[in-house]
Amino acid sequence: MKTLEAELRRTLKGDVRFDAQAKALYATDASNYRQVPIGVVLPKDKEDVTRTLTLCREFGAPVLSRGAGTSLAGQCCNVAVVLDMSKYRNRILHIDTADRTARVEPGVILDHLRQEAEKFGLTFGPDPATHSRCTLGGMIGNNSCGVHALMAGKTVDNVESLEILTYDGLTFDVGRTAPDELESIIRSGGRRGEIYSKLKTIRDKYADLIRARFPKIPRRVSGYNLDELLPENGFNVARALVGTEGTCVTVLEASLRLIPSPAARSLLVLGFDSIYAAAEAVPEILTHKPIGLEGFDIDMVDGLRRYQGFPEKIKRLPPGQGWLLIEFGGATQAESDAKANAVKKGPALGPLPGASQEAKDIWAIRESVLAATAFVPGKPDRHEGWEDSAVPPEKLPVYLRDLRALYQKYGYLGAFYGHFGDGCLHTRIDFDLESESGRQAMRRFLDKAADLVVRYGGSLSGEHGDGQARAELFPKMFGPELVGAFREFKTAWDPQNKMNPGKIVSPAGARGYGILDNLRLGENFKPAEPKTHFHFPNQENSFVRAVLRCVGVGKCRNEEAGLMCPSYMVTRDEKDSTRGRAHLLFEMLKGETVKDGWKSEEVKGALDLCLACKGCKSDCPTNVDMATYKAEFLSHYYQGRLRPRSAYAFGLVYWWARAASLMPRLANFLTQTPGFSHLAKWKAGMPQERKIPKFATQTFRSWFKRQHRDGPDVGTVPPSRQVLLWPDTFTNHFHPEIGQAATDVLEKLGYQVRLPPRSLCCGRPLYDYGMLDLAKGMLRQILETLKPDIENGTPVVVLEPSCAAVFRDEMLNLFPDDPLAKRLSQQTMLLSEFLMKCPHPPFGHPLPEGEGRMRALVQPHCHHKSVLGFEDELKLLKQLGLEVTVPDAGCCGMAGSFGFEKEHYDVSIKAGERILLPAVRKTPEDQLIIADGFSCREQIEQATGRRVLHLAELLKQVLKIV
Repeated sequence: MKTLEAELRRTLKGDVRFDAQAKALYATDASNYRQVPIGVVLPKDKEDVTRTLTLCREFGAPVLSRGAGTSLAGQCCNVAVVLDMSKYRNRILHIDTADRTARVEPGVILDHLRQEAEKFGLTFGPDPATHSRCTLGGMIGNNSCGVHALMAGKTVDNVESLEILTYDGLTFDVGRTAPDELESIIRSGGRRGEIYSKLKTIRDKYADLIRARFPKIPRRVSGYNLDELLPENGFNVARALVGTEGTCVTVLEASLRLIPSPAARSLLVLGFDSIYAAAEAVPEILTHKPIGLEGFDIDMVDGLRRYQGFPEKIKRLPPGQGWLLIEFGGATQAESDAKANAVKKGPALGPLPGASQEAKDIWAIRESVLAATAFVPGKPDRHEGWEDSAVPPEKLPVYLRDLRALYQKYGYLGAFYGHFGDGCLHTRIDFDLESESGRQAMRRFLDKAADLVVRYGGSLSGEHGDGQARAELFPKMFGPELVGAFREFKTAWDPQNKMNPGKIVSPAGARGYGILDNLRLGENFKPAEPKTHFHFPNQENSFVRAVLRCVGVGKCRNEEAGLMCPSYMVTRDEKDSTRGRAHLLFEMLKGETVKDGWKSEEVKGALDLCLACKGCKSDCPTNVDMATYKAEFLSHYYQGRLRPRSAYAFGLVYWWARAASLMPRLANFLTQTPGFSHLAKWKAGMPQERKIPKFATQTFRSWFKRQHRDGPDVGTVPPSRQVLLWPDTFTNHFHPEIGQAATDVLEKLGYQVRLPPRSLCCGRPLYDYGMLDLAKGMLRQILETLKPDIENGTPVVVLEPSCAAVFRDEMLNLFPDDPLAKRLSQQTMLLSEFLMKCPHPPFGHPLPEGEGRMRALVQPHCHHKSVLGFEDELKLLKQLGLEVTVPDAGCCGMAGSFGFEKEHYDVSIKAGERILLPAVRKTPEDQLIIADGFSCREQIEQATGRRVLHLAELLKQVLKIV
């Protein structure tokens, strides 16, 4: 395919990627399946799409159109040229408020359309859990649904027309077709007339069978939508193409139906003795016309208890073993509340205003189901495979009981959750995909499960489509005649079988993919377990298991909010997402497409823009920890090699800072004076636009020693009043005033403050360059030096969040069996955590007088939020009387040394300019800017000139310490 690649590069405006990295990135989606593509094209416009198909046709190459790649049935991976529409073809072309329609390109993210439509009081109804990153083209391909399909129907019900492109090069619009128009098209002949003639023949031949065999339920997603060709449905060719998963045509543009968005929403949560009792309540609740009706069981809730922030959210749930989330809409809050109150009974929470934090926390429980069910400590991993069957809502209780009995027969475990109002059940099951016996057991189970769902008049798929996960089971649901009709429909559009071939259905004589074909964890996945520095204790002490935590749902492709993934938010490139990096590490372990193991340039290139912010550790539904994977990879990649000079300049900052402290004025002269500073930045690999932070003329440790802060003998001070203050490198050598403020505050509150007896460093900058041997040595030194304080239970108060994160995260991963490491992690606290947990006198009246001083913009350090949790800091700030604004900015972009490196400067600034830096500039001068992280303060101060306070400095002001 070298000539095809060359021709595509020569003629397209968009990106053409046929390299090993691109193939590895797109070899799988969010499913159990994997197929290495021929290459990847990211088209800039419709002409690029048309030209791509023209060239693929000339070279006989299959084509697969793809959106966000979050599909669960294998429909988004194939041995084909992949057209990724998400990066460039993502414009909302027009919103017609009179007709309530929107014209969009296929790469538009659902939430982007909803945000624009809400300006007119409208919305696009279907909203799957992936709404923050799924594309409308992908939703059309899968016939997606979501929570509010109860209000709006499936995607098929909300498509007005499509502009399509066939493999053989025909472009035209499709939609409803009146009888006279249909005849006119057929008479006009040509390729379009031929297609419509065949569609009419299919309709006439199979109409009665379609009416008889297609389930009359809210969530029939399986199969092609041949029912849309029936006369009573207006021979709607656009809707017949919805759900075809790229097997028939490529969508160029779509006109979509918008509906009024309820002005007010109310959430009611009901608790039940079991999930079966919850399901039994559904039919009666549906008579009250809710706009959303979700259910989940105790298995899911118990799985969430171990995740940061969720124990508090779970406490909000009413008592029970099964729950229903019921949402009502209305013109006013009173109206929607009244609807909810009419249903309220038994253990209940609410009604809650839809925009309230409490409601958001409850929805977060439902939307975080992957975290709860994919990886349960001590139990086998759970996989999709039977994750979205659907039955009539009134049959759901008996279906759940029978399905649970089937689980027990096969020894399977799986939580129950889903769109109960539509009779749609989601579940992940602990299938054994890594052994032949396990795969065959799964296959037998699926046969029995299909028989069960058909017995209740249901659908194999109620949301995620068929791909190759369910297509093999079609004869059970539709019968052989309708499967033949599906083949005829496919052939009418794609006679050469080049559009996503082998998925859903194949033409007569062609082989489609079976359920056990192309399994990602199939018989060919047998990687050797590499020797690593980190032990990965929560992943069975296995780097392989750690990499497999990524299940591909793509939350890291979110572009609007949250911590992850800051580089993807800037570049919108799959390789810069947490998922993309995880997929490359998987391919590295597999050794087929990425062949150089730890020396892989493909993996190194993808990890290059990882800011090591650890946002994925908290925001990823399965807690992928890419910062740790990056550190581990780089430690092996650079073994026996020189690192770039920035690694030695920034990774070894502890030693450079100690050297500078001997002659700080000379160091500042060389780093701050024009000419000399230019040379210093060049030597360090810094961009000239950055400023080198100034060294303090007196370190914090020197100040502390001169102030004779050691106080009385430790034995005379009660242990409860002793504190060990950690003088991190940045506080000690660059901002000693922060350490001084913390000392003053703690002493003012009655604590004896001590410092470690010698200079120590947690080694945080070393991890960014894979210098793990050195980092481990520094941690051992800390454990040895602090042993007496650790054994005495002395609290260790840390001022720099990234340093505290080392003690609570990396240290336990490097020394999981060391009792001292475990105790130090438990005794390590940020200043805010310490003050919220330990007794001290009240702060008294909060901040100085003046209304403007009572407000503050706060930027949490990434590691603070992702590893430590930011709740205590917020509680303390509010206790001080501050009105706090926390912009949902994610990483500031500096990310330790990342923003100080020349090759990363542009991404660093773009990350900061997304939300944070504009928010700082808009903050009035008389309001405070607060950030505890050194890198956050540097980014803000260098880019905006605003002074930024550390919490310790703020507390010193509050306590009026001179």
